[in-house]
Amino acid sequence: MKKLILFLSLAQMLLLFACSGGQTDNATGETKSETAAVQTADGSATLLIETTMGNIKVKLFDSTPEHKKNFLKLAKEGYLDNTLFHRVMPGFMIQGGDPDSKTAMPGQPLGQGGPGYTLPAEIGAKHFRGALSAARLPDQVNPEKRSSGSQFYIVQNGPIPAAQLDQILQMRQGSGVNYSPEERDFYLKNGGYPPLDGDYTVFGQVTEGMEVVDKIANAPRDPRDRPLENISMKVKILSE
Repeated sequence: MKKLILFLSLAQMLLLFACSGGQTDNATGETKSETAAVQTADGSATLLIETTMGNIKVKLFDSTPEHKKNFLKLAKEGYLDNTLFHRVMPGFMIQGGDPDSKTAMPGQPLGQGGPGYTLPAEIGAKHFRGALSAARLPDQVNPEKRSSGSQFYIVQNGPIPAAQLDQILQMRQGSGVNYSPEERDFYLKNGGYPPLDGDYTVFGQVTEGMEVVDKIANAPRDPRDRPLENISMKVKILSE
């Protein structure tokens, strides 16, 4: 079975290598910025992801109704409870939601599990720092860019230097993804991962707890990027 991970192109890997190790946190460690204000304006459902390293509050987007409905369903069923953040990459993202991780032995490879269904792509929102997004299989076996039914990731990368950001956005020209001056400014000041824009569904945004995302991303990990100590979660609905 193919592993449900973020499939990175060469350009995406170049950004990861350039950003890792330096820009993992902003002035306060929290997403209290224009970025959060813009991306969370589209949505009313709020959930709390309780982890063994602290709590993360997220808001789901109304513009991604299938993903919103599914994430609320998973939360109501307790499907994500006791799953692990099984893949963490500082300067990039943290990934969880694999049901196989509930009973995984130390060092066991993870990333293949799910509820047995996928979701249609609802691509539109950008991968700003704190974006809640759906993992999926790569284009070669998933040309419709359908999302995993349960695995998700939260973008952790911090502010992007102007020269690097402009190079990335120039490389995206012709991809069908456009950036307003305000969106460029968001990436510049707050961070995120623009090479994933247009390829993965962003269905929510962290509103509180980015300092926890930073801690999880920087946890000691093995060669497969699995944390050496389990970081588990429970997901609660605060409002729908």
